[in-house]
Amino acid sequence: MTKKLLIILGPTAVGKSDFAIAKAQQLHSPIINCDSRQIFREMKIGVARPSEEQLAAVQHYMIANHSVEEHYTAGIFELEAMALLQELFKDHDTLVMTGGSGFYIDALCDGLDDFPPSELQIRSELMRRMDTEGIESLQRQLEQLDPESYHSIDIANRQRVVRALEVTIATGRKFSSFKTSPAKQRPFQIEKIGLTREREALYARIDARVEKMMEEGLEQEARSLAGYRDLPALNTVGYKELFDYFDGKYPLEEAERLIKRNTRHYAKKQMTYWRRDISINWIKLD
Repeated sequence: MTKKLLIILGPTAVGKSDFAIAKAQQLHSPIINCDSRQIFREMKIGVARPSEEQLAAVQHYMIANHSVEEHYTAGIFELEAMALLQELFKDHDTLVMTGGSGFYIDALCDGLDDFPPSELQIRSELMRRMDTEGIESLQRQLEQLDPESYHSIDIANRQRVVRALEVTIATGRKFSSFKTSPAKQRPFQIEKIGLTREREALYARIDARVEKMMEEGLEQEARSLAGYRDLPALNTVGYKELFDYFDGKYPLEEAERLIKRNTRHYAKKQMTYWRRDISINWIKLD
């Protein structure tokens, strides 16, 4: 019998966890996480990690299994997830995976292209410019040198912009030109289910989730992680806004408003990213 991986994806706060748990119980499967932030054990409230009740309902893997201090990439996720799937498929014909990180899902489904290693001197200079000139300067340069990457990556993500520019400058080739390798063949069938809601309903769920996070102690969690604020893992909506609040840039109420706004923007970017994938079967939730 052909093994199958069922991937439940969709924008933040759409209801992936509950949907995936119901599917996993129906299929007698564990759940493999593919959210790029839920892998970090120090981040709980701000990344909407499944509740204790949800974690108890179904066995979950790849949640809180790394530290924010560790260097972690989509390439590492691909290797770890493939090894885990190989083991789990010994006892299961169908496995359920869920998360909202499109790049991680693509890494698992298709594999990653062979990009050149980092050029530390160029990266250091780009990071210095980021601090002195702002991300907008690097975004403009990327748009000029590699418009394909500018329009396809998340240009609000500092690490992505720096990496794209670093490769382009170091090699003299567009970052986007490296993304030409054929998709890797996987020894299992892949089915993708995308969850969506009406925009107003999704935005209301996002606002309610942020308010619940604040009630559960997101501010305190962010304070405990302030010492790690320059690490890539903490370049995350919910934490960034609170770090600025800690710096006195605006009051707490404004931080909460910005978290809601930026989470809505992130959900919109997620949907834009996935619209290019015609293999996704979309389900609109009530």
